[in-house]
Amino acid sequence: MALMPPHDICCFQSRRVGRQVWSFQLVDSTNTLALALADDAGNDGLVLLTREQTSGRGQYGRSWTAPPGSSVLLSVLLFPPDWLRRPAILTAWAAVSVCETIGEVAGLQATIKWPNDVLVRERKVCGILIEQRQGGLAGAPATVVGIGLNVQQPAAFFSAVDLPLGASLTSLSGKPLETQVVAQRLIRQLDLAYDRLLQGDTDSLQALWQERLGLLGEQVVVEMFDQNKEGRLLGVGWQGVVLQEAGQTASIAPELVRHIIPNCGT
Repeated sequence: MALMPPHDICCFQSRRVGRQVWSFQLVDSTNTLALALADDAGNDGLVLLTREQTSGRGQYGRSWTAPPGSSVLLSVLLFPPDWLRRPAILTAWAAVSVCETIGEVAGLQATIKWPNDVLVRERKVCGILIEQRQGGLAGAPATVVGIGLNVQQPAAFFSAVDLPLGASLTSLSGKPLETQVVAQRLIRQLDLAYDRLLQGDTDSLQALWQERLGLLGEQVVVEMFDQNKEGRLLGVGWQGVVLQEAGQTASIAPELVRHIIPNCGT
């Protein structure tokens, strides 16, 4: 893949995430570009931003579209230590960081829909895609964390593209938010949270993740790739999703869980 140089390069005062920020006008996919740069471990913490993507993608091969400049479209390239490479931890890190940023810039309360969507008032404003690559020329496993956060789209846009459950921060808050400002705040939030993880503080993230999921004590359906389980959700953490059913308690590894949804039939 031939890489075109970014239109501008911005540097942030950061600990790890955002030590370099490359900003583009147009790319096919920031995740694809980040994976192409994963042979160089010196790119650890690199953030790629673009105003527009031609082939943006989400979970399970879904496409992600947004008008130019309307959304924060970014990918973070990381070379985490082995214990921090778990997709559950990195997805939680990104999702919680987005929730905290939304509260800061828009004054809105955000929640996480398992595993990788961020909602405000039950409307999707953000999707997250984790991709990992083994080896490469540098020999170090790389992780790319892609985030698409809707900022400026009017409510009519989501109706026009047949996304009735989609929304943007501006459409929900009524505030004229600047996409670039939201991106800067998000990068700083990601950096602060990642630094805490590198220092070994995974408990704080786990507590915020569990709180933002908002289903503790509720009857839920846990959808896995090979079966579903129903029960009362007792806990969510790195060690497992804990369900109680008919007096029995079961723990399911988070990486095996595809969705957790309220069980409206009970």
